[in-house]
Amino acid sequence: MAAILAVAGLAREARIAAGPGVEPVQAGGRPDRLRAMLAERPTDDVRAVVSFGIAGGLDPALAPGDVVVAEAVWADTGAGFSRRPTSAILLAGFRRRLSALGSRMVVADLAGVEAAVMSPEGKAALRARTGAAAVDMESQVAAAFAAAHGLPFAAIRVVCDPAERALPAFAANALKPNGDPDVLAVLSALARREAKVGELVRLARDSGEAFRSLGRARALLGLALGVDA
Repeated sequence: MAAILAVAGLAREARIAAGPGVEPVQAGGRPDRLRAMLAERPTDDVRAVVSFGIAGGLDPALAPGDVVVAEAVWADTGAGFSRRPTSAILLAGFRRRLSALGSRMVVADLAGVEAAVMSPEGKAALRARTGAAAVDMESQVAAAFAAAHGLPFAAIRVVCDPAERALPAFAANALKPNGDPDVLAVLSALARREAKVGELVRLARDSGEAFRSLGRARALLGLALGVDA
């Protein structure tokens, strides 16, 4: 049976997405590497592409663990942002399957960026330009890949860091190439006083809530990541 490509940034996201009929693809939070990986992937056995994982909050109303089912993805073209709608059929199916989440699930736009948005001010500026509810570094790549090959595209992202919270500076370089956390890099940042214990505690709390919610959403989606045959 044709596979669903689950495009993620982190190894943990990919592990959660995995299951019968699902092929996770992740590049450790590197959009350039993700493009190269997808360019080498034949598409004759792919029936849909789904961006799946956690995201930064842009909508101040969203809290860690809230699930965003994308109506569209905004991408920076270099000359401005362009909006690419997701598949209406996949969107309807995801809304139905995730309805048990109640108010913790929203349908809204996502923004896809090439580098992490670290500050509340940066998040607010991106929200003002796009109206997106959350931001990640894979959805724009996945959306472009799906469009280039005529494949249905959808995205499900769970808020980790809320709009009002800054990411610690070390977070941008705290991943190994395989997408797992780089514990040594974090400890080095602490030793150099580039990170504070309080920041780590908040980030761990937010990410813990986000991954628990991502797991709940994955269980509700079921086989083939909820993509109906």
